[in-house]
Amino acid sequence: MQKINKNVVLALLSLTSLVFLLFQLYYYKFYLSQKNGAVFSKVRGSQSGQDSTRWHVVRKFLGLISSHNIPVYLIDPLILGLVDKDIERIRSSPDGRSPECKYFCAPRDFTTFALLDKTWKHEVGLFRAAEKMGFQWLKIINKDPRLDGMDDLSGVEIPLHYIFKLASHAIHLVVFYERSGNYLWHGPLRLKQHMDRKFVPFRKLHFGRYPGAYEKPELLLVSIDGLKVQIPKNPSSFLEEMSHSRFLECRYREARAFFQLYPDDASLDAVEFRKKAKSLLHLAALTLNNLGVKFWLSSGTCLGWYRQCNVIPHSKDVDLGVFIRDYKADIIPAFQKAGLPLKHKFGKVEDSLELSFQGEGDVKLDIFFFYEENDHIWNGGTQAKSGKKFKYLFPKFTLCWTEFVELRVHVPCETLQYVEANYGPDWKVPVKTWDWKSSPSNVQYNGVWPVDEWDDVIQIY
Repeated sequence: MQKINKNVVLALLSLTSLVFLLFQLYYYKFYLSQKNGAVFSKVRGSQSGQDSTRWHVVRKFLGLISSHNIPVYLIDPLILGLVDKDIERIRSSPDGRSPECKYFCAPRDFTTFALLDKTWKHEVGLFRAAEKMGFQWLKIINKDPRLDGMDDLSGVEIPLHYIFKLASHAIHLVVFYERSGNYLWHGPLRLKQHMDRKFVPFRKLHFGRYPGAYEKPELLLVSIDGLKVQIPKNPSSFLEEMSHSRFLECRYREARAFFQLYPDDASLDAVEFRKKAKSLLHLAALTLNNLGVKFWLSSGTCLGWYRQCNVIPHSKDVDLGVFIRDYKADIIPAFQKAGLPLKHKFGKVEDSLELSFQGEGDVKLDIFFFYEENDHIWNGGTQAKSGKKFKYLFPKFTLCWTEFVELRVHVPCETLQYVEANYGPDWKVPVKTWDWKSSPSNVQYNGVWPVDEWDDVIQIY
């Protein structure tokens, strides 16, 4: 038998080992890495493999939803902030090519997209396809507030958020629903007990802390880092809207408990007044919104929303609040043009301004202007026959959205403190006899208008 050359054997063994090693690297890169979420290869111009991972995960997600004809749009505040700085260049560049991955490679744990509920119904097929691509997913559901009402506290649950995770990056898909006030709403992200709280850094999710309300956005198809994606046409406006989007639901359970103690007034007069008040509020909102004047439900109208989810029938007026910094001289002529004549004007822009407009029948609209001090906010009142001034103090508050009589309107986020300041700790008990000069818990005497100013500060029509 011919003697075997040991050097040849060693060479063959080494070559075989090298080929096997190369095969393992190839298999890991093109199969296991995509299936199990390992780091991807670098995209052009990025600084690290982790940067590249973000871009690749977004690319795969966009491919996934495109294959299922699901229209989504980008609402990630970090990326939109970067895009906004270059929006003109991005709009004018059809392919969005740049020497580096500037936007989707920005450091972050997740990328956020929005989905309109009515545009997609077949989630099972998407989940299966996502799993084949290596994504892990999580679905967050909760009660549908649109079905709540005085007659039915619905237990129907709807999807509010989806999270798709691949490698070290996640896609947060926020579901938006259209509501009767002609706006879009998304719900909070509340995890069920059995869910993995380490799946992603939930506390960092921008759209999970509380519900939000938004105008219906106009979308623009652009190319960012070589990826086609829809974004809000005006990113800066969307980001500004996002910073003031917090939404509060009407408290139907508490309202039902209230009406069990104090049955609702269902008389023809009450029904007719609520109808007129609703119409007046819609007209007032349209007028102020057209002027760009931010307002909120105040006084008895705010109490009615918070306590009983409806207009208080014996109030006989609609009350709105406006910060004096938002005052515009066009307010009075705009309301008069809308068919609401000025009933009275008390005070002046510098002090205790109050406007009242006459609505249909005996229903009037009162607009109170609020002034900010170091540690509180106040609005004024004037007694026409004596010239006496009054001041109503409130703790500082911010504004949230709510839905009231099929309208998206602002209310103080700190509603309980606001209501208690005005109506005291017994605000839950209806009071039909109310003296605006003495009944409010927060009223203070504030002097008397000088007689020589009465023609300017006490105007009755």
